[in-house]
Amino acid sequence: MSELTTYELEREANIARNRALLEELDLKDAVTQLGIPPKLKPAPGTRAKPIQPAKKVKREREVVEVPRRQSARLKKEVVDPNETAAQKKQREEQQKKRRQIEEQERLEAEEKARLAKRPRHQELDLTTLGDKLEETELSSLRSSLQAVTNVPLPKRTADANAFVFHEDQNNEAEVNELRNKLQKLRVVSRAKVTVDRVYSAAYHPEVTKDLVFFGDKHGQIGIWDARAPADEVEDEDGDISTDSREGGKYWRIQCHWPASSVSSISSIKFDPVDAHSLFTTSYDCTIRRLSFVSGISQEIFSSEHLITSMDLPVGGHEMWISDASGGLTHLDLREPKDKACWYGLSTAKVGTVSINPTSPHFLLTASNSRELKVWDSRKLQKLTSATGPYQLSQYTVQDLVWSKKGKGTVRGTFQHGKSVSSAYWDPRGRSIVSTSYDDSIRLWDLDVAKYDSSPAFPSFTPFRGIKHNCQTGKWVTILRAVWNPNPDVYPHFTIGNMNYALDIYSCKGHLIARLKDSRLTATQAVTCSHPSVVERCATGNASGRCVLWAPPDVE
Repeated sequence: MSELTTYELEREANIARNRALLEELDLKDAVTQLGIPPKLKPAPGTRAKPIQPAKKVKREREVVEVPRRQSARLKKEVVDPNETAAQKKQREEQQKKRRQIEEQERLEAEEKARLAKRPRHQELDLTTLGDKLEETELSSLRSSLQAVTNVPLPKRTADANAFVFHEDQNNEAEVNELRNKLQKLRVVSRAKVTVDRVYSAAYHPEVTKDLVFFGDKHGQIGIWDARAPADEVEDEDGDISTDSREGGKYWRIQCHWPASSVSSISSIKFDPVDAHSLFTTSYDCTIRRLSFVSGISQEIFSSEHLITSMDLPVGGHEMWISDASGGLTHLDLREPKDKACWYGLSTAKVGTVSINPTSPHFLLTASNSRELKVWDSRKLQKLTSATGPYQLSQYTVQDLVWSKKGKGTVRGTFQHGKSVSSAYWDPRGRSIVSTSYDDSIRLWDLDVAKYDSSPAFPSFTPFRGIKHNCQTGKWVTILRAVWNPNPDVYPHFTIGNMNYALDIYSCKGHLIARLKDSRLTATQAVTCSHPSVVERCATGNASGRCVLWAPPDVE
């Protein structure tokens, strides 16, 4: 080993001197003596962490790749410079055949890729819908769906005069009873049920389960069994945290295709006859029905108009569909879908349609024309017959409304300050709630049966207006006030709050509860309530994370 140079010896001496100086100073003890408190690590759980989705192994999907064209230079074909004329001719014929085969394969792959981006109109089974699910997950999904088909659960309606009191004391007593129940609701389960923004939701009426269906921006249905035992999920540090753990079990199925924003699911409804089927409307201009018994999803209607919502009466044999072209479509589910009749009602988008549950001929529409209207469908349906016509323009409908024969087609109209984002009848068919971009919730109280034969309601002015921020912007789903479908309780509705809360109001406009949780850091834009259990609500936000609100003792 060579001897160290003078420079290296000096360097080693400096290092040893500095090390000794640091040990002599004993800096750690000096900091303690000065009284400077050491930096503390943040306590676990002080920051609200979003729920962590379970780590699942993704199934490999078949990806359609279109073969690329290549020149002979890129293919690096070697040509024998000494080949004869016969050999050259044979080689050129082989190349020509190979190019024809490659071109045919390329065209077939392009057509396959093009078809993969188009809406699917054929019948689809659960295996196709849940192509990203493992076999065990598909099996558990089938079991969960079939478990709710043992007993029919028809849609229930209340009497038109239910909870109608002439004294304010009775109304206050009902409101106080609801407050005692609903103010106790807490977040008992959370999960990232859908991949993308939640657009719509529906709560299944089965009382033994909390089975909630969420529709998202890309045509996916998230099915959430909110109180089922959940798998334990490790966080980034490998620890299992109860605060960030997902609650319940969920499955994701692709009901509408392609999986993009052209397939957003605008509304979800259960079959009112037995709740054994799920109807979904989508921006792909189709309506599909998923049977829980067979596991088959079939298209029941397709349109040239972008579908915004639908509603079914208690009988379940017909459907009214609203669209972005300002029309309503009447579809009789017992007849071929080409017999559906379209009525042009407005020059602007009709965002929602609601059928009066006790007087199903009264239709309520909310439009971007700022108008809320009540229509008599009996008058509208006189414009067509069994042989047609099936397309009735806005001018034809307006002529009917203004004519003597069509008197009473429109029973009531109310002009809002800005676009009406939603309007719905309550389970009694008596109260109406609307939301509007003029930052208001409005309430009506109508005894529609009393004015069934009148050409118009004597008064169609809301008795109550509530200030509510409805400016959701581009990234949050439109806020809608949705009635609790339970006919056994005092009528009340839920609506999301831009301050990350869930607001619950009575049919008289009393604020019953404002539910909040420090772990929620996004607007709970989409809401729904259990049709049979009063103390159950579910909400969803723009990231696909969903929440179950229930009494703490059901966790």
